[in-house]
Amino acid sequence: MASDAYAALRIPDYRRFLSMRLLMTLSIQIMSVSVGYFIFELTNDPLAIGMIGLSEAIPAIVVSLWAGHLADKYNRRNLLLFCIGLFVFCAFALFGLILSRDFLEKNLLIAGIYGVIFITGIARGFFSPTNFALLPQLVPPQVLPNALTWNSSTWEAASITGLGIGGLLYGFLGVSTAFGVMSALCLAAFLVAMRIKPRPVPAFDRQESALQRIAEGLSFVFRNKLILSAIALDLFAVLFGGAVAMLPVYAKDILKVGPQGMGVLRAAMSIGAISMAFFIAHRPLGKGSGKIMLACVAGFGLCIIGFGLSRSFWLSFFLLLLAGMFDEVSVYIRGSIIQLLTPERMKGRVSSVNSIFITSSNELGSFESGVAARAFGNVYSVVFGGCMTLLITGLAWWLSPPLRKLDVSTLKEAEQA
Repeated sequence: MASDAYAALRIPDYRRFLSMRLLMTLSIQIMSVSVGYFIFELTNDPLAIGMIGLSEAIPAIVVSLWAGHLADKYNRRNLLLFCIGLFVFCAFALFGLILSRDFLEKNLLIAGIYGVIFITGIARGFFSPTNFALLPQLVPPQVLPNALTWNSSTWEAASITGLGIGGLLYGFLGVSTAFGVMSALCLAAFLVAMRIKPRPVPAFDRQESALQRIAEGLSFVFRNKLILSAIALDLFAVLFGGAVAMLPVYAKDILKVGPQGMGVLRAAMSIGAISMAFFIAHRPLGKGSGKIMLACVAGFGLCIIGFGLSRSFWLSFFLLLLAGMFDEVSVYIRGSIIQLLTPERMKGRVSSVNSIFITSSNELGSFESGVAARAFGNVYSVVFGGCMTLLITGLAWWLSPPLRKLDVSTLKEAEQA
């Protein structure tokens, strides 16, 4: 009997959860591209773009482990509302700064933007583990694999699409419109999340201290070689493959297509990710998943190298489209590994470790790209990142036989059993 590709989507609270995730991801990514291009216009300094990532990564890393502990101890839906509420505050604060830009001294405006981004880092540190831990409470165990497929596909598609929409809004309608849309999407996500029914808190040992519970989560990740390998692979691939952070520089100074062209380039990865997301939803990956994941990370690295060297707008577009397809496969497999191998009572804590390695690696990758571009040039920083991604993939193939031999379908069977 064929599996139901839309089983999870038939559950009302899961649809609300997925809608919230879609709206939040779009808002966050519009914020990312708009802030990046606006700061570059103000400073004309690629390092200033990298500092945005660092401003967000530091608080996210600091609070993530504590956030994971809270997600396993308190009502996850209510904690999620707190996270999104903090995002709403930050979104409207940025919108207010942009509307007041003509009345603020430039350095004060830049400092205000970095300050708000720092607060969004705190919100993201809480959002990722809470979001991860709530998902399996919304669907029956037998539907969880399908829910994971739609969740990872929606995140990847919205993540890349948000970048494209942000670039198009910024380029064609202006910075104020981009930030206004971002704020509206964030508020809509909060209203949708309010409609999700609260779930009971998973059972836990109330005698354990917070430090003991955090240590238990860390120990679980570092003892599980498959989870650790998947997290480490994506950590370094994203850290060094952050060509997207340099798109404002490429659009303005190298390809010379302006913010409009940047929006189209952002949309290229959207098209690739969405195409692959729907393919995976209807043809879930199973046997040979580990080899497929490693091949796709290597393919992502090759696309980044090609993009760095390209001087043709349409060749750059095609390479980013392929990069989006490869990245979606990697995100799906890594998410399945972590969700299916983690006990219910530890999902918040394990996700917080994943968040430190992966979510923050995007921001640290932006910082790395900015530093390399400042020191050695924009093209060198992107090509170097792609080469490092290939090197890391080779090391993962050699050092992690469990990842190389992974079959996601066996993890799904174990979870359902």
